[in-house]
Order: sequence, then structure tokens, then C-alpha cells
Amino acid sequence: MAKRGKSGGRNGLRPVAGVVEVPKGTRPDGPVEGVYYIDTGDCQLVADQDNSNGWLLKINGVMSSHIDLADPLFLDFEYMRWMAALIESRWPPKGAAGGSAAGGSKGSGGSPAQEHKLRGLHLGGGACSLARYFHAAYPDARQVVVELDGKLAEYVRGWFDLPKAPLLRLRVGEAREVTETLTPDTRDFIIRDVFAGSLTPRPLTTAEFTDHIRRVLAPGGIYVVNSGDAPDLKNAREDAATIAAAFEHTVIIADPAMLKGRRYGNMVMAGSDTPLDGDPQLARRLLGGAVPAHIWNDAQVRAFAANSPVRHDPAVN
Repeated sequence: MAKRGKSGGRNGLRPVAGVVEVPKGTRPDGPVEGVYYIDTGDCQLVADQDNSNGWLLKINGVMSSHIDLADPLFLDFEYMRWMAALIESRWPPKGAAGGSAAGGSKGSGGSPAQEHKLRGLHLGGGACSLARYFHAAYPDARQVVVELDGKLAEYVRGWFDLPKAPLLRLRVGEAREVTETLTPDTRDFIIRDVFAGSLTPRPLTTAEFTDHIRRVLAPGGIYVVNSGDAPDLKNAREDAATIAAAFEHTVIIADPAMLKGRRYGNMVMAGSDTPLDGDPQLARRLLGGAVPAHIWNDAQVRAFAANSPVRHDPAVN
């Protein structure tokens, strides 16, 4: 699990160096501060002044990811720690105690420590922070990261020395198009962390897309999303309504201020065909972070979403 923590917001970063030119056909050999042109605009790589091994990645001006080169189990962004905690609650890593990468033998519903090779799909790549984390927590896991920007994927491979295929594959493509091609029942967890500006592109939030997600998930699998929103929580409520319409069991994880609509921020939502909130250790772990979070059970999620519409693809004329 994350061993130290801060909120996703960062202050006091050094000014970023100028544009870094990478010769065509080559890959950077380790991280170098600067601005890099990518297929969808530009990204900035910034050294973390608070952590000599840390790097932050901004994409088109928006903070995207944090990597600790020395410690893949360190997740700087709170919402990523919440996602990791939820997945580890379902499949405790081998040799763990307390249902985390730092220890635990029982997960949700008393599941034994993870024995089969977990299969994960990440929709949205960034710096592959969570993929690195899960590789460290579950060394036998097989993961695919879908990233729209091919140049960014190439840079990230060169900067951060990611695990090689088949342990971790970077697949360049549009998240929905890739998901629609996947074989049924082939993923234990799917994480949606795709943004265009402050919101997830609508085609990745509809009931029709969520049906594809459900088809690809194996029995007992978990669909986990990062839902960003403003204080009115309109987007979050519609996300919750759409996920609740597709799955029998849901949860929401967020800090109290976000749940009460007091700020802009992130909620982690999840759906599954089996219960997600049966592990008391998960609730304790979420409360123990730098930004304590609450977990809402299925009834609370459905009450939160009760008056909001389920999103659908546009009608085809």
C-alpha cells in the first residue's frame, strides 16, 4: 500500500525547463525535466521537490500522474490509493496482512490471499502509476494499459522503466474501441481513468459502454472509475446512476467534503456482480490516509443517484 501520503494537489514545483527534442525513432533514456510534444498536444515532466525519486506528469496543462522511481508502492494521488485499497480488499496480495500490499490474508467476504494471476485493464495510461503499483503488489499479474496518445506511451516507457509485456502491455488506441474488441470474461478488474479536460469523454460513461465493460469482466470482477466533478455533483450522480443500472453491487469512495458537494474533486466509484463493502479493514484503511475517505455502500450509492438519469449513447437515426 502507499507508505506515505499527500493530496493530489502540488505546490512549490520548480519551473519546468524548455522543450525537449527527442530524435525521431528514439526513446528517452530516463526522465528529464521539460516540455515534450505528443500526439494530442504536449506534456510536462517535473521533478518532485519533496521527493528526490519523484516525478510529476502534466498533460496539456492538467496534472495527470506521479511516479516514485524507487518505490512503485508509493501512490501520491489519494484517489489512486483508494482504488488500490478496493482492489486489494477483493484480492489480498500474497503474504499480505490487513488486506494491503503491506500485509493481510483475508479480503472482502473472507477471500484467501490472491492465488491466480490477476488480469487488469487500465483505460487511460498517463505515467502508468497504478499499473506499476499492481505489478509490485501482484508480480504475476497481467495488465494492459490503453493509451490514446502513442507518443506519450513511448515516452513513458523510456522515462519510467515499466515492466515488459506480457506482464504489462501498453496498447495505443481509443478506450471504447479497444474495449469493444476484447474477449468476454477476461479481466478481473477494469479501471477507467480517462479525462478530456475536467470530465471523462461521454462515450466512456454510457450504459452501452458499461455493458461492454460488464461483458469483458470475469465473474467477481470489479469496474472502478475516477469520476471528477464540480460541487453540484451532477456528473457524479449520473455516473453513479449508470453504474448502478449495470451492476448489482456498487460503492463510492471519497472524502467527506467531496461527498457533501463542497469542492471540486474526485470520487472513486465501483461496480461488481458480488458485494464490495464487506471488509471492515477496507473502511479503516480508507480512514487512515492523509485525506481520510468514507465508503458508501450500495444503498447509499443508489440513494445518491436516485433522481439522476442513466446516460445513453446518442440515438442513431
